[in-house]
Formats: sequence, C-alpha cells, structure tokens
Amino acid sequence: MVLVGGICWLLFGSSLFVYGLLFPPVAAATALWVRPADLITAPIGVPIAFAAGVWPISGGSGGFGGQLMGLVSALSLHAGWLYAGTLVAALIALVRKAVLIGRRRLPRRAA
Repeated sequence: MVLVGGICWLLFGSSLFVYGLLFPPVAAATALWVRPADLITAPIGVPIAFAAGVWPISGGSGGFGGQLMGLVSALSLHAGWLYAGTLVAALIALVRKAVLIGRRRLPRRAA
C-alpha cells in the first residue's frame, strides 16, 4: 500500500479516491497470498497497510503534528474504503480457512 500511495502521489496528484479504489483489490490479493498458517493476520494487517500507505498522500502540513492530523483526517474521511478492504480480506480469509478445515476432515470421514 505504500507503493500504491506513492503511485497515487506521482500519477494522480495525491488522489485519496484513487488510493481508496485500489485498496480492496490489494486487500483481496493479500488475503489470497498469505500462508495458510497466517490467515488470521490478513484482516489485521490490511488496515495497518492502509494507514501506512495513506501517510504520504494525506496532505498534512506544518511539521509532525500537521502530518498526523492529515493522516487522521484522511483515515476518518475515507473509512468506507478501509472497511470495505478489511471486509474483503476477512471474507477471503474466512472462506480459505473453511476450505482448509474441510480438507482436513475429508480424510477422516473416508477412513
């Protein structure tokens, strides 16, 4: 998401809309690529990645306090994208975990 934030900063003039639009696909890719043993981390790590990536394009000024207020404002104004991406990652992780549990139970039933 930091890379996506940098791309949005360079190509789209720090557009938070474009950043938010790109967040759910990246969240889905994260939930698909994570190891099966770490499935619980996908819905936890995705909001952290959103916050880390929005920092360069949040638009704060005036030192650390201004940057922090810009970050908080961007997170609060674009929480819908954050919730949508987190929900996508959680649903994909949940389905993947259910499939893994089903595969573990299948050999037991056959025996």
